[in-house]
Amino acid sequence: MALPLTNEAKSTQTAHLRELAAYRRSILPHPPLRNLFLELTRRCNEHCLHCGSRCGESDASRLTDELTTAQYKALLDSVKAEFADHLPELDVTGGEPLLRTDFFDIMGYAHALGFRWGMTSNAILIDGKTARRLRECGMKTISVSIDGLPATHDAFRNRQGAYDAAMRGIQALIEVGGFQHIQVTTVVTRRSLSELSALFEIMKALEIQSWRVISMEPIGRATQHPELLLSPDEYRRLFDFIRDKRTEGWPLTYGCSHFLGSDYERQVRKWYFLCNAGIYTASIMSNGDIGACLDIERRPELIQGNILRDSLRDVWENRFSVFRADLSERNKTCMACDASEFCHGGAHHSWDYDQNRQQVCFKGILF
Repeated sequence: MALPLTNEAKSTQTAHLRELAAYRRSILPHPPLRNLFLELTRRCNEHCLHCGSRCGESDASRLTDELTTAQYKALLDSVKAEFADHLPELDVTGGEPLLRTDFFDIMGYAHALGFRWGMTSNAILIDGKTARRLRECGMKTISVSIDGLPATHDAFRNRQGAYDAAMRGIQALIEVGGFQHIQVTTVVTRRSLSELSALFEIMKALEIQSWRVISMEPIGRATQHPELLLSPDEYRRLFDFIRDKRTEGWPLTYGCSHFLGSDYERQVRKWYFLCNAGIYTASIMSNGDIGACLDIERRPELIQGNILRDSLRDVWENRFSVFRADLSERNKTCMACDASEFCHGGAHHSWDYDQNRQQVCFKGILF
């Protein structure tokens, strides 16, 4: 069991957090776009209980409003021209991106333009041939979801045999090789928490570069399954598990979400919490809408434009103000909190914009 930080270490972390807060303030007038998420489709071959975007529902209607191949190429041309001084990295997601029959046409074009890109996938459609094509069209990184042992994973993703198919896909990527980073992501729920030790043994046996563990969030389809959300004690067990394995030197990390307090910040991931939505990160949704993080609720006031009529550079530089003000300013409890200078109100994707409150806060749980 990892020991809590010493007072000296906590003091150092506080200094780092203040430096990060000052840096955040300094870049807000002209933040750099580092990551551009492309939601190629909201169609999916799974129906996950936690999906923030509710992918896989009403597939026929969602196909009709997807950007076409030509529109994606025009989008890539414009981003290339507008951000020629520093191209953002493309993060391809869905739905399941590989369901698009023009996937390799679009991403091969992006590669030819000089974009670096990675992908999130359930890996069901990845075999040796597909893995080779992914390497040839420039994919550098991939994150594949494994959300528990076989029965738990299949039930969580509403697809029989999903675990075995995903593991075959991961193995195909490993055998083909040539990728910079293969990551497995696990969404932990009340049902899968007890399986972490067994999953750890499985991950150790795989030739992957990292294992990313995140907790299920009360967003999207997950709001229909509150029984799967972790309790305060279960959260502490999760973070202790991650911290202990990292202390032992394993490439296990918690996701980017939420401020965790001095006993866990940088103990469970490489750096401190900062919600990147609208600061380093923008997204283009499958219908061309421009937003920040794709997990954020798709409300009219949070959509910043549409790539079919707006310049991404103009939108990035002159809109996004809703994401560049502290969420803590919307809530009296957050404003009075001594952690608000570090968390800024927390992650945008878990903010309740109707009640103006944060749904996931670890004050009183971890610190």
